[in-house]
Amino acid sequence: MMQIRKAVFPVGGLGTRFLPATKAIPKEMLPVVDKPLIQYAVEEAYAAGIREMVFVTGRNKRAIEDHFDTAYELEAELEAAGKHALLDLVNSIKPDDMDCVYVRQPKALGLGHAVLCAERLVGDEPFAVLLADDLMLGRDQSRGGPTVLQQMVQAYASHPGTILAVQDVPREDTRRYGVVDVKGVSAPVAEVFAMVEKPRPEVAPSTLAVAGRYILTPAVFERIRQQPRGAGGEIQLTDGIASLIGSERVYAFRYDGRRYDCGSKEGFLEATIDLALANPELSASVRAHMVKALA
Repeated sequence: MMQIRKAVFPVGGLGTRFLPATKAIPKEMLPVVDKPLIQYAVEEAYAAGIREMVFVTGRNKRAIEDHFDTAYELEAELEAAGKHALLDLVNSIKPDDMDCVYVRQPKALGLGHAVLCAERLVGDEPFAVLLADDLMLGRDQSRGGPTVLQQMVQAYASHPGTILAVQDVPREDTRRYGVVDVKGVSAPVAEVFAMVEKPRPEVAPSTLAVAGRYILTPAVFERIRQQPRGAGGEIQLTDGIASLIGSERVYAFRYDGRRYDCGSKEGFLEATIDLALANPELSASVRAHMVKALA
C-alpha cells in the first residue's frame, strides 16, 4: 500500500456565486477571519503528511500562486521594522518541506476534468483531492485532534482503495450532491455499491452525500477519460468514481467534524462567525457585537 504523498486542489472555477467580489479575486482567496480558503485546505493536507500540493488553476488565478510564493519585498520590510512575529507568520504559509506545483485547466468542463488535468503530476499513485470551497474542521482539531483528511488517511491504512468523505443531508438537498448507496450505514467506513451525481430526492439511493474530500487511486484517470459528459454537460468526478465500483473497492467515510459550504454566502458567513468566535483574540468583541446587533 502506497502512502498518500500528493494532494490535488481544483481551483479553476469562476466563483460566480460571489460576484462581484470574485471578478478579480479567486474565490479560493476569500478570507475566513484571517486566512484564505485555500490555505485552510492546504494546511489540512499538510497535517495529513502530504508534502506535494498540486493546484489545477485557470485564468485570473495568479493570486493563489503568489500567496504560496516568497514575497521578498514584504519580508524585507517586516524584517527591517522588527516585526518578527508577522515575518514568521508569512514564512509559515509555505513550509520549506512543502512543494507547490501548478497546472492550467484550459476549459471549465467540471470537477472530473479538473482532476484529469493533474494526471501527469500525480502519476501512478493514490492521491487526495480537496475542494477549498468546503472548509472542513475535525471535531477536536483546535485541541490537537486529527483533521478530516488525517482521519481519511488513517482509514485508508486499513481500507486501501477509493475513500469518499460523506455526511448526512436532508433528502430535499440530494440534488446538490453526489449521493452513495452503502451497506452498514452507521459504520464509520462502509463499502459503496452505487453512486449517483445530483439525484432528484425521490430517486436518491440514500441521504449520504459526498463532501469535498477524496482519496483516489490512479485508476480513476482512465475512467474519467472514457466517460461521456454527465449532469450539467460537465465531466463529473462522481461518474468516474462510480464506474470503478465492482473493479476496485470504493468506501464511504463518515468523518468526525464540521463542513462549511463556503461556496455559498450562507456557509461562508457561518464559517466566518464560528471561527471568529473560536479565536481568542476576537471572540469577546465578536460576541459582544452579536448581542448588541440582535438586541
